[in-house]
Amino acid sequence: MLDDRNDSPSARQMRGIGIWDNRSNETGWNALLGEGVRGGPDVSPYAAPARAEDLSGLPPTFIDVGSAETFRDEDVAFASRLWQAGGRGELHVWPGGFHGFDVVAPSAAISRDAIAARAAWLHRQLGR
Repeated sequence: MLDDRNDSPSARQMRGIGIWDNRSNETGWNALLGEGVRGGPDVSPYAAPARAEDLSGLPPTFIDVGSAETFRDEDVAFASRLWQAGGRGELHVWPGGFHGFDVVAPSAAISRDAIAARAAWLHRQLGR
């Protein structure tokens, strides 16, 4: 959940589909920001990181997302902007993954791979 505007192609594509669709996303953003603020001009980048003008200076960042979920395009766009700003980021787009796939089906091969990728990244960051 990086962009309160909820207007990416994947957000529109996943309308009414899956565990967390764009309507669920609107509910989440309204709960955080308040009704009527979501999508408006005064949203802080501390609440919605996609709103940040400058992504330079951020710490190493791990982003993973399913290819079949609302957040796909905003996450990919954020990773691209991070790299363009000279930041270090690792992005995984899990083919066929829906929101929460690793929790719903933790023993599935894709879930095991996602969990292992997160752990490996964290170990690299901690120097272990």
